[in-house]
Amino acid sequence: MSDPVLIREVLSQILMGARRIERRAASVHVPNDFLDSDAGLDKLDAICMMLIAIGESVKNLDKITDGTLLPRFPQVDWKGVKGVRDVISHQYFDVDAEAVHSICKKHIPVLIAIVEKMIAEQK
Repeated sequence: MSDPVLIREVLSQILMGARRIERRAASVHVPNDFLDSDAGLDKLDAICMMLIAIGESVKNLDKITDGTLLPRFPQVDWKGVKGVRDVISHQYFDVDAEAVHSICKKHIPVLIAIVEKMIAEQK
């Protein structure tokens, strides 16, 4: 049986990371904003670190819930979340700023909304 306290903790960590990404990416309007300055590169690095952390937490969440929780929320591409973690971790110097920008602008808001819903359902 899954531990509800642990599940809430992992979901809270995912939410915290996603909100950090949202905040850090707020001033990034186009992918080149990551590449045009040291500050942009620093943002890209910081966002990638959070994407790794989120991906790892999603893997752990899937494990501790015996694969039963994530399929209930198909609005998020959970396999993609875990895959992004793997790509960034193992091929960091090949990270595509355009892909990261797309994740920040299109997918992170959805992730935040769904994880908030997941947390609410755990209470």
